[in-house]
Amino acid sequence: MITRTWAVLGVFLMTGLAFAQPTPTPAASLLVLAKKDMMLDIVDPANLQVVARIPVGVNPHEVIASADGRTAWVTNYDNGSANTIHVVDLVGQKVEKVIDLGPLWGPHGLAVADGKTYFTAEREKLIGRIDPATETVDWQMGTGQTGTHMLFVAPDGKKIVTVNVGSGTMSLLQEKPVRAEDFAPHLLSKQGGVATRGKNGPVAPDWNEQVVKVGGYPEGFDVLTDAEGDPQTIWVANAVEGTISVVDFPTHAVTGTIDAGLTTANRLRFTPDRKYALVSREKNGNLAVVDVASQKVVRQIPVGTGAAGVWVQPDGARAYVSCSPDNWVAVVDLHSMQVVGKIQSGTEPDGLAWVVRR
Repeated sequence: MITRTWAVLGVFLMTGLAFAQPTPTPAASLLVLAKKDMMLDIVDPANLQVVARIPVGVNPHEVIASADGRTAWVTNYDNGSANTIHVVDLVGQKVEKVIDLGPLWGPHGLAVADGKTYFTAEREKLIGRIDPATETVDWQMGTGQTGTHMLFVAPDGKKIVTVNVGSGTMSLLQEKPVRAEDFAPHLLSKQGGVATRGKNGPVAPDWNEQVVKVGGYPEGFDVLTDAEGDPQTIWVANAVEGTISVVDFPTHAVTGTIDAGLTTANRLRFTPDRKYALVSREKNGNLAVVDVASQKVVRQIPVGTGAAGVWVQPDGARAYVSCSPDNWVAVVDLHSMQVVGKIQSGTEPDGLAWVVRR
């Protein structure tokens, strides 16, 4: 009897241990930041369930994943009062490191390009870059504009787009080609010449910045690129006027303004087929669908009482919308243009990212 009792107890304990094992991160996952909970949620898009919650520090706003889907970076924003980035191991479901940015406050937007991680530092009006090998900042570029917020970087890291909310502008940056005639003594650094880091160190190319005036409190934007991934056309949503400014990157000019009626616009994202632009609004319960060809709002999809982050699956089948006031992420079928589910991901969901592990 005693032997049998211990055997049954052993089976029970083993079963309990089996159930205690964490759910592995799916190969394809949705990442959701719950700002008030200070958590990064890993969501299985197959069943819309949260498989892991990882503490990522104060007021996380944006998240992005590495190309291999194994690492994520999370900015701690806190309205400009935080200065850290959390590096997350998505396979081990744990924080790997916290990068202290020192004097760079208010990190927000994120991009991964050329094997490095880029971020905006809103309070310092600049863009920074982290070398993942050392997990330190190895490059900075100032914008001179107020509220440098969201970010796009071309795959080779030589063309950058950022939006400056307080200034109502876009900064279009491009690395200048390195030419022999631009090195000193032919052209001094103060004249735009090419310098090196140290006497015989690596070349530090100069950059050109073009500042383009758009509308009031622009924030959400997305970029239509060419085959190489270089920016061509930028759409940015202006929260004050409710318009969308169309900006041409090569000529640095506003080529059109769409009267969309989308005041308090927060995020804008193109579908992968470039047919639609999806626009969320902080103080409106609808996700606006704008036809790119006609530049008209063709659908308003009810998702909640207000919305922030927007992400679209790579196959274009679904969009995910963070409804911050409602504490859910709405799942929108882009074929039927209807909400087909809700992810209960935590308090005040915001930044979203898609992960494909390789």
